[in-house]
Amino acid sequence: MTRTGLLRGVGTTPRRTALISGASIAGPALAYWLNRYGFAVTVVEKASALRGGGYPIDVRGTALEVVRKMGILPRLREAHIDLRRLTFLDADGGEVASIDPHAVTGGVAGRDIEVRRGDLTDALYAAVRDDVEFLFDDSIAALDQSSGHGVDVTFHGGGRRTFDMVFGADGMHSRTREFLFGPEEQFHRYLGYCFAGFTMRNTLGLSDELMMWNTPGRAAALYAVGNSDHVHAFLNFARPQPPYDAFRNPAAQRDLVEAVFADAGWEVPGMLAALRDADDLFFDGVSQIRMPRWSSGRVALVGDAAYAPSFLTGQGSSLALVGAYMLAGSVADRDHTAGFAAYEHDTRGFVTVNQDQVGKGDAALFPTTARALEQRNTMLRNLSARPSAPSGEGRPAHSALALPEFMPVP
Repeated sequence: MTRTGLLRGVGTTPRRTALISGASIAGPALAYWLNRYGFAVTVVEKASALRGGGYPIDVRGTALEVVRKMGILPRLREAHIDLRRLTFLDADGGEVASIDPHAVTGGVAGRDIEVRRGDLTDALYAAVRDDVEFLFDDSIAALDQSSGHGVDVTFHGGGRRTFDMVFGADGMHSRTREFLFGPEEQFHRYLGYCFAGFTMRNTLGLSDELMMWNTPGRAAALYAVGNSDHVHAFLNFARPQPPYDAFRNPAAQRDLVEAVFADAGWEVPGMLAALRDADDLFFDGVSQIRMPRWSSGRVALVGDAAYAPSFLTGQGSSLALVGAYMLAGSVADRDHTAGFAAYEHDTRGFVTVNQDQVGKGDAALFPTTARALEQRNTMLRNLSARPSAPSGEGRPAHSALALPEFMPVP
């Protein structure tokens, strides 16, 4: 068990204690704000260290105000990826359209941020590591709220401790959620697609651009960040039912993807060859988590654990950052019952409007029929013919919540 950070008392008043499960984005962001409001915070993470690198993610709209308040906006701007163009290809690899990325994402050029996932997690960790306790290579084994005076936590590493509140920031497949509310299936809204992501050699010499090949129900994309020797590769495909037998079986994942793309053109054969040897394969269904409530007793969920919007919205990281701010502020000067109720009441509308950007089974960029693909291609050609508008307002959903000011922080 690895521990970092210092716990500091504030005067003689006992500090409320909080345990956060998960050290990706929502977890450290929540830790930052809880610490600012006087909590003694512990973060437990099953990985042995922070996960570096990773695919690019967006920070937009209301979330930009959160990172500005945290003081990490300048660092993120330095790490910003200036994606220059999106190029869409047909079945034979011919160009359909080359467009400004913001025309598709709904972001605002010059304002929104795109960074490697690892750059965001590093910035969040740097902001809290000196004030928060981190337990790496460990996880929650059991939660017990029966005492009525806190949450008794048993860790897989053998430790036992009691906290005033516990927060699940452990992702779409949250174990904390399972402890509280039962199996994931009852909250899992499958959107009709699966995807595989991994890194491979940049054989096309791409730089700050994304190329996407499509046929009905299938997409292959190469995303180059800078002039790196490697690119992020994505293979996305429509599937009516989620392949539950493959989710925990990497060999089955590779077999399924290879079968779906066996006759594909463009660079896909090379992508499949790289897939077989990739040591960073990430496979999952394209899904959302929708829950009628986000808390039970003294335990609450935040980020993907409570309301994953799916990567089709591009808002997962932004919802995690905003949700962490709202949750911490809601419990800053209230007990857990009133605080959790305020968190859900004040945040749910923002979550819902962002989740509703996609509909089940028909994402605009990944059409499943020849007719829908041609309609999408016509839309892309029209976009490519228009001048970019760097001063646009972006999608209303991204800024649908005005951040409230909570109790003053030191």
